Parts: sequence; C-alpha cells; structure tokens
Amino acid sequence: MQFKDVIGQEDVKQALRQSLRTGQVAHAQLFTGSRGVGKMQLALAYAQYMACEHPTDTDSCGHCPTCLQYSKLQHPDLHFVFPIVEKGEVCDTFAPLFQQLILEKTYFDLNDWYIKLGVETKQGMIYEKESGEILRKLSLKAYGNGYKVMIIWLPEKMNTTAANKLLKILEEPPEKTIFLLVSEEPDQLLPTILSRVQQRPVGLLSEEQIATALNQRFNISTEESQAVAHIAAGSWLKALQTINTSEDNNRMFASFQRLMRNAWLVGHKKQVDALLDMKKWSEEMAASTFGRERQKAFLQYAQRLVRENFIANYQQPKINYMTNAEQQFSSKFAPFINEHNVEQIMQQLTLAQRQIEQNGNAKMIFFDLSLQMILLIKRG
Repeated sequence: MQFKDVIGQEDVKQALRQSLRTGQVAHAQLFTGSRGVGKMQLALAYAQYMACEHPTDTDSCGHCPTCLQYSKLQHPDLHFVFPIVEKGEVCDTFAPLFQQLILEKTYFDLNDWYIKLGVETKQGMIYEKESGEILRKLSLKAYGNGYKVMIIWLPEKMNTTAANKLLKILEEPPEKTIFLLVSEEPDQLLPTILSRVQQRPVGLLSEEQIATALNQRFNISTEESQAVAHIAAGSWLKALQTINTSEDNNRMFASFQRLMRNAWLVGHKKQVDALLDMKKWSEEMAASTFGRERQKAFLQYAQRLVRENFIANYQQPKINYMTNAEQQFSSKFAPFINEHNVEQIMQQLTLAQRQIEQNGNAKMIFFDLSLQMILLIKRG
C-alpha cells in the first residue's frame, strides 16, 4: 500500500516521511484513533515506504520488486499479529485470510475479520503462544537490507501474559526491527507498553475529504456524497457502510425501533403484547447465532442513535448524523429522549455493552435493558 492510497491524514504522512529522512525512526510506534480513519493503512504504507528501493520525497515507487511484494503483503520481512479465536493456534495459520481481507477491503474492522474467519459468535484474542512466534520471527536474519516490520493489529486484545512478553521485546528489540502497533483502545494497553512506544494519533477525516473520496470512487451525486460524508462522522469505514446500506445496519435499526416502540407502548399504553414482544426481542438478541460482536455493535449503534435523537430536539441539522430512515423515525421519537432521561439511557446501554464484553448472560442483560427502557422512556 502507498501513502496515496490512504484517504487524508496528510499531517501523519508528513511526520512518517520526515522520520525516515532524518533517520529518527522509533523502533516501536503506536497508531491510535477511531475505527475507519486509516491507522492500519498508514502503517502499511509506512512499512512499504521504508522498504522501497526507489522512494520519492512523498511515497514509495510502487514498482520495484520490494514494492510489488509489499503490495501483495508477501514480503518476507513483513509480519502480522492479530486477534484469533483458536487458543492453540498462532496467527500464521490464519495469515492468508488476514492478508486477503486487507487486499479485498483495504479499510476494515474487527467484525469484518470475524466474518472472514466465520466465527461471528466468538471473541478473538492474541494469546501467549504468539509472543514466542514474534521472538522466533524477529530472531531471523532480514531478507533484505531494510527493516523487519512487525504490525500488531489491535494489541489491546492481547492477554496479560502475551502483553508482558511483548513488553520485554519492546525493551530490547532485535536490530533493525520496527514494531507498528495499531490500536482503537490504547487505554486498554499496559502503561508500561504505552511508555515504550512513540504514539501517532490519527484523527477523524473531514467531511470534505470523505466526500471527495466518495466522488472519486463511486458513481454518486455530489449531494449524496456530502450527505454520506456528514453521516460518516470522520470514518471512511462508516461512509462505506452507509453507501452499501448493509444488512447488519438495517437489522440494527429495526432492532432499535422495536425496542423503543415497545418500551413506549408498555410504559404509556400498558400493552401486554408489547411486553411479551420485548421478552422475545431479548431472546433473539441473545441467540448464539447473533454473536457477541454483533451484540456489542448493536449497543454501540443504540448509543449513537440515542445521542442523535437527543440532539434532534435542538433543531440543528448540521450537527445531526442520521440516515433518511433514522430521521423519519426520529421525527416522532426524539421528544421522548430529553434532559430527563438521556443520561440514564446512555448509562444503561453502556452498562449492557460492558456486561456483554465480560461474557455475561446475554438473555438476562437484554431483558433487563428492556425493562429499564420502559421506565426511562416513560419518564421522558
């Protein structure tokens, strides 16, 4: 991947190029930022730029033998670590699938990776065994004259033992080795790891950058690209999902509508059928086929839509980020999300997300959430 393939982030690109020009390349660098802003893509472009045989002032050449290997993610000095779900395995077992995901989608998230693995109902981790593989790979002599690059995607998914072993490697890294860590939740990393890496914050994309990229890559009108860019809220991945109108997004919106409508019907109209449907809803949300990652994704989506409905009451469309379908629902629902209940609703959704992450009983979590919504929507 080249820098020109990464949307926006010109200040980060310039800092990365400058580090190579001055020879001040930190052996461990941590790219941090929100989902879909280009962290992984910057790390890949940086790795290729470091290895390129004929780099320009702004980018790798893209056509030397090394660049061609990097473009296919097949260079012997490029290594990946990422969450997996099989404790007895290591990342190399799944590396072809991971490389395929990068080449197919370019911008992706953890749920895309689980779908690729076919394990949407499980949660991944970087296990202790992987730290031994990291040591083994980095102890080998470099294939070329450049750096050996170890890209660790989502290091916050490391278990404690693996994280402690990584810390030891970071303290005494092998010669000409670069660690590029790509994290969405750096606060989940050990403080001792954070103190040993050079942090590279990657900010949100501007609406103009997203709209321009949409116009270049899709056959859509300027008006549509601007609307999608506004909804994307700084994330290229969110823009792509909005363009594609994925089945998952439609399902989450339908689930949110069903939860909130039933909560209103029980709280304001005392409809028993609605209460029974809430119980059925909680059972469907807790079904093993739905999966923990989708459950978390729904709760995150619900938090976003609650925020948007609260803001909608102030009649400020420039700071509202909803699709047309969400806006239509909001026109009637927004008044029930106000200063009397918005904070408590957000707390309940956040609590449910945390309980799901801790592998709590999903059926109990979602039914309790339903009951809390009845009380809070009635208060609104």
